[in-house]
Amino acid sequence: MKQFAPQDATTNPSLILKAAAMADYSYLVDQSLKDAGTQAPLGKVIDRLLVLFGLEILKIVPGRVSTEVDARLSFDRDATIAKAREIIGLYAAAGIPRERILIKIASTWEGIKAAEQLEREGIHCNLTLLFSFAQAVACAEAKIQLISPFVGRILDWYKKSTGKDYAPTEDPGVRSVAAIYSYYKKYGHRTEVMGASFRNKGEILELAGCDLLTIAPPLLAELAASQEPVVRKLSPANAASDPQPPVSFDEKAFRFALNEDAMATEKTSEGIRLFSADIVKLEQLLIKKRG
Repeated sequence: MKQFAPQDATTNPSLILKAAAMADYSYLVDQSLKDAGTQAPLGKVIDRLLVLFGLEILKIVPGRVSTEVDARLSFDRDATIAKAREIIGLYAAAGIPRERILIKIASTWEGIKAAEQLEREGIHCNLTLLFSFAQAVACAEAKIQLISPFVGRILDWYKKSTGKDYAPTEDPGVRSVAAIYSYYKKYGHRTEVMGASFRNKGEILELAGCDLLTIAPPLLAELAASQEPVVRKLSPANAASDPQPPVSFDEKAFRFALNEDAMATEKTSEGIRLFSADIVKLEQLLIKKRG
């Protein structure tokens, strides 16, 4: 049987909303309210709650935990920087070194520029809601620690748009991540690529060799039970023959390239809306708890 060991994990409002309904973790909601104080703004309570969940995850996962910045700040560089510093400060107060934390930020121009500044300060970032080559290149140029492109969400858009099914080798999400990985390795970018949001085992196997993959438990179980050989598809050696020339994006070029990619534009906007809605739901839960 193949062995799959978790190295990285994420704490975000969606996770907290699910975990808060479980008796084993609901006490963390109460603890966050108590620690922050009855007069604390909800944002402060949510930051503390995110970190409390992150601390629990770090007891289990030997690697890093990504902690998400409020998605409503996705177009505010300075507010994103301030929020990230607050989150890192809470982890530091709990004795967690920066090397074990990634600040999760949406891949808007403002988010990428915020992450660029944070990386200069030694605060490492995970750029999420990444659907396009332009977003990936901008992240690499900003020397971001990690990107997590959403393979399955790209596939969802194309299936809906074309009405077609895609074999793993033709999967648009797989092709997108493979192109990003190859470009990074060919031109020496150190940003890690972590494929995410998989819809089937085939997508995962086609991206074998990627720096990191974040895989849901059902797909992990399917992989562990499979006798199918795992062949490395992505490697720095293979990337050397990538024909893609080097490119660069300033703000105007980035915004135009993103605008020209209907899938990336729509999925980035949709993701920000969904992440923002989760924050609102979490705020409502905390207001109810406060009474």
